[in-house]
Amino acid sequence: MSVTSVVGLQWGDEAKGKIVDFLTDSHEVVVRYQGGNNAGHTVKFDGQTYKLSLLPTGILRPGVTAVIGNGLVVNPDALLKEMKSLTDRGVRVDGGNLLVSDRAHVILPYHIIEDAVFEKRRGDNAIGTTGRGIGTCYRDKAGRSHAIRVGDLYHRETFRAKLAEIVAFKNLTLKSLDPSITPLDADAIYEAYVAFAEKLAPHVVDTTAWLHKALKQKKNVLFEGAQGSLLDVDHGTFPFVTSSNSSAAGIHSGSGVPQRAITRMIGVVKAYTTRVGGGPFPTELNDEIGQHIRDVGHEYGTVTGRPRRCGWFDAVATAYGARVCGVDQIAVMLLDVLAQLDELNICEAYDIRGERTTDFPSHVEDLEVAKPIFRKIPGWKKDITGARKLSDLPAGARQYVDTVSELLEVPAKFISIGPDREQTILL
Repeated sequence: MSVTSVVGLQWGDEAKGKIVDFLTDSHEVVVRYQGGNNAGHTVKFDGQTYKLSLLPTGILRPGVTAVIGNGLVVNPDALLKEMKSLTDRGVRVDGGNLLVSDRAHVILPYHIIEDAVFEKRRGDNAIGTTGRGIGTCYRDKAGRSHAIRVGDLYHRETFRAKLAEIVAFKNLTLKSLDPSITPLDADAIYEAYVAFAEKLAPHVVDTTAWLHKALKQKKNVLFEGAQGSLLDVDHGTFPFVTSSNSSAAGIHSGSGVPQRAITRMIGVVKAYTTRVGGGPFPTELNDEIGQHIRDVGHEYGTVTGRPRRCGWFDAVATAYGARVCGVDQIAVMLLDVLAQLDELNICEAYDIRGERTTDFPSHVEDLEVAKPIFRKIPGWKKDITGARKLSDLPAGARQYVDTVSELLEVPAKFISIGPDREQTILL
């Protein structure tokens, strides 16, 4: 039995979707355990490109059960639209291959409005959310009294009464923050969400119980992380983080499966570093090289379309992510993007107020003043997208991967040199 986890070790967008898709053939269940429709995975399958947000990548594979775990926050409208976008293209999505946890929390219209109002009021100190109500929904989850879970939608009278109380409170607080906001109608929200619930009913189950039965049946299970470890609410660059445990720490809490059940932990790293939104970024390149990486790597958000900030590979930050997640092996992605550069830099340490360190700072005030100490690697100036084995790669590319593996102290298992499945070298 194989129980595998794929987790990003940077600030997200590491191309995890490709590795998950690559591994799905040998797994019968694929599980998302945190985040919401702020995540984005681009997967090429059977010559077509799919952009997934809430749905696990396994939904594209016949015979695979895709599970949305209890750790997610679910916008039912967004989920139904994403499901329809796949069925319109001939992909099977039904109660037999997509399960949604009845414990997952629900994003409601006021969460999205709150998200926008809070970001606007923060001004220059805005966190840089995707504006989809993810953080505000997680906040209500932690606060408990204003939280609504998927299973609550099927207890109609309780749901109606609870929603009326919450909407009255939200209208009062939102009005005080922005007098121009139109008050929300609890009855209209109730009717809309009851309709969503009816459409989702064939998919809604206790996924924790279902997953434990699957493990007893010796099914191969694959956990699919969203965002990246440096965005983890507990272990990332707080407060410029997401609102969930996007490192491997979220697997147990977000699925109910104990981490001791996992037999392989794969950390996914991009061959350079990107970041979306605010927060310190020691190796960021605000020059023509940064723009070159952005253009060649198509570094624009899957969900938002926002241009990503680009920079050299940061081994200090990424090694920290590897330690937090306890990865056994790494997948080095998008190596082909660097092929046209004369010389490459890898950050092997920071200089923080005159002191050299390989420890990742726990406070953004220290990370903001960190100066990268680089190790230079010669470029290879050769197209590597046709490589199919390690010996096909030029010496510079092999040295680059070896250096990343050395600094992270984790062996490389996969090297991706293009978007298609066959453009993956197994080591």
